[in-house]
Amino acid sequence: MNAPRALALLPLVCALAACITVGPDYKLPPDAAINAPLANAPLDGAGNKVVAQQQAVPPIWWRLYDDPVLDSLVQQAMQSNTDLRVAAANLARSREALGVAEAQGGFSGSASAAVKRAQESGEQFLIFEKLPVANEGDIGISVAYEIDLFGTLRRGVEAAEADHEAVQAAADLARITVVADVVRAYVENCSAAEELAIAQQSLDLQKKRVALTRRLRDAGRGNTPDVTRGQTQVETLNADIPRYRARRRIAQYRLAMLLARAPADLPPAVLACHETPRIKNALPVGDGAALLKRRPDVREAERRLAASTARIGVATGALYPTVAIGASAGLTGLAGDLGKPETQRWGFGPLISWQFPANGARGRVREARAGADVALARFDGVVLNALREAQSSLATYAADYERMESLRAAQKSAVQSANETHRFYIAGRESFIADLDATRTLTSTNAQLAAAEGQVALDQVNLFRALGGGWETPTASAASKESPAVARK
Repeated sequence: MNAPRALALLPLVCALAACITVGPDYKLPPDAAINAPLANAPLDGAGNKVVAQQQAVPPIWWRLYDDPVLDSLVQQAMQSNTDLRVAAANLARSREALGVAEAQGGFSGSASAAVKRAQESGEQFLIFEKLPVANEGDIGISVAYEIDLFGTLRRGVEAAEADHEAVQAAADLARITVVADVVRAYVENCSAAEELAIAQQSLDLQKKRVALTRRLRDAGRGNTPDVTRGQTQVETLNADIPRYRARRRIAQYRLAMLLARAPADLPPAVLACHETPRIKNALPVGDGAALLKRRPDVREAERRLAASTARIGVATGALYPTVAIGASAGLTGLAGDLGKPETQRWGFGPLISWQFPANGARGRVREARAGADVALARFDGVVLNALREAQSSLATYAADYERMESLRAAQKSAVQSANETHRFYIAGRESFIADLDATRTLTSTNAQLAAAEGQVALDQVNLFRALGGGWETPTASAASKESPAVARK
């Protein structure tokens, strides 16, 4: 084919390249779990106005605690946490992989230069005599433009883009996890301190009861077994003190790890916290559709599905020829003659390479289709699990909140009963056993209420984590976007 004909065919080849793209175009199957009615319904229990409300989950949900110390801890973790550093490195690597995919095809070129002393075979040139030894030279340059005639490279870019967006979603998920872990560790630290203080108050109360019993015994109104029973209760209460201290230290160790610092370097306000952080109003939980748009693990799974679908096109494109337009020019001949007209060479025309579809090439297409089916099943599983986690966390929070309110009522009754029984005991109108039982009930109720309040605070953190809020922070990458398929919901 001469140069004019090759140039004449070039527009036709380019037009074909713009029209053909092998493999399926990505779209979510209609029967995907994210399209089911259950994925768009309000969350069960969201209508309980005491614990939840169907308002949008705030991006910076931890500020609902109105605690500057907690806000500062989250910001510090965003800058120093090792998991987020790993996520950032993975994102940078993914970005470079996308750049490599986008650089495939199009123009490419090469240059070469060689000089050698050699004896060529005469018969390869149909010369049936020995050729003399000579100095040979070869200088050349070549350029080519690969035409993505069947869209194989475009599918490769689609897969790389979807993979990059999946890595971005994984980074957002890491951010959610770190935020929730920081809030949880801080809540556990403060809650353990509050439970410790309540346990010490109960211990002090029982010690006072024992001291009074001793005085009554010495005055002839009591006996030694009463003192012994009271002392047993003192030791029982005292046995719980180390447990609360250990819980607080463990929470501080966890918080220090999340901030990448030593426990001794935690802010003084953290070490001094002795009151459980609480969100007093009903929690904004949104609905199922908003949940699935927001959760990064859903977005990551959907992007993995898109990448798997694009790879079907990559595998299908391998069945077809590779077409390029190439040109080369150079000098080949005796080293001393290089540059003379007889050593000049050049060429221009289409370059077609086709590896016949053997050795499992069609099997790789079927493998890619099966991979897309796996990705769809995994995506459905992630969607259903997201709904389950949110519903379970909301149900647990509502139940624990109701239990806490009941314990508060019980604690008020226990205080009144203990005070009245103790007054009757001092006046000689009640037995020591009655006074001891009333005091034991009070201390037990105090401990249960403190534990219930701490559990409700942890339930709030777990619920916000399940709702998927927290990745849309000022420090998050501006590249974070909802995938097209999820955004359509």
